[in-house]
Amino acid sequence: MLLKKPTKDQIIALSGVFQACQLVETLAKSGSIPADRFQVCIESLFQQNPDSTEQVFGSVDNLQLGMETLQELLTLQTTAKQSDTLRYAVGVIHLSRKLLNNKTMINMIGERLEQANRQAAHFSSVSHTNVIANLAQIYQDSISTFRYRIQVNGYAGYLQQDSIAQRIRCLLFAGIRAAILWHQLGGKRYHLIFSRKQLLSQLHTLHT
Repeated sequence: MLLKKPTKDQIIALSGVFQACQLVETLAKSGSIPADRFQVCIESLFQQNPDSTEQVFGSVDNLQLGMETLQELLTLQTTAKQSDTLRYAVGVIHLSRKLLNNKTMINMIGERLEQANRQAAHFSSVSHTNVIANLAQIYQDSISTFRYRIQVNGYAGYLQQDSIAQRIRCLLFAGIRAAILWHQLGGKRYHLIFSRKQLLSQLHTLHT
């Protein structure tokens, strides 16, 4: 089998996956994450017809955390405490494939995201409490109905707070959105196993 080299756009999308998953781990274990990084993930959900891959995330600069996390994985520098991030990423990629095969659910999500976008415009904020609650509900009504569920590890005191649970669902939602983009751009799971050098090369190009 001739392996196709991963592209720059695939790396951008994959960095989006790992950024969302790293934020899930941090939020579940510490109870807080940087507001600007959270907003990048939320805004990506509303980019349904972007002109470029980069536009989904605003700019490559907004994905520094995701690129660093991906680089650590590819160079096998991940620590035991980061194993949850990798597990979430694997789960997100799996769920994105499930979703891609369910056109009815994709259409439903698209319609409800348009409503949520109008709501965000009303409040002049994509991260308004009501918007986050709405996005979390969309996730529960759609992706959470799949048999496969992502189990989030963290401090129970945080996970039991509605506001944190909602933000975690939104981040997983954003991770799945980025994973779908990765699939649409030709990303394959074998890239993560057999194309590490090419992935790292593309990451280095994006960093500089």
